[in-house]
Amino acid sequence: MKVFISHQKRDRDEAKKIADYFISVGIAVYFDEFDKELQQADLTNDPKAVVAAIKKGIKSSTHMLCIVSPNTLTSKWVPFEVGYGYDATILATLTLKGIKNSDLPDYIKTKPIIRDIYDINKFIKDQGKEKEYILESKMFSDYNSIRHPLSGIMDTIIT
Repeated sequence: MKVFISHQKRDRDEAKKIADYFISVGIAVYFDEFDKELQQADLTNDPKAVVAAIKKGIKSSTHMLCIVSPNTLTSKWVPFEVGYGYDATILATLTLKGIKNSDLPDYIKTKPIIRDIYDINKFIKDQGKEKEYILESKMFSDYNSIRHPLSGIMDTIIT
């Protein structure tokens, strides 16, 4: 399992925390900051190389996680990434804190939506790739705890 993290640049800090969370439970991620080819293409303002790096990242991934925030609505790259990976990966949407269903683009509503910390752990567990002892530890199962690594960026458990 490898998860492509699709996000708008202004959500980079939140996306990095989510990528780190997946890595902490033993799941590989494709994250733009980790891709030296993409970074070089971006630095040299080479759109063809940017597209090639993104396509390569998606092709090497089994899953795609589209992070949605108000910033996503103005993204130039997220719709491209989702379109390219829509049928090539197992796609899910992850909403950042406070995002309502009405905020979501219609094309993304057709796939599973990860709305809170409970949902992200369920997503990981449903893929059969979790390290059970990590997910069941207090740090990762106390969804309402401010100590949870995602508590500041995702909603806590919705009851």
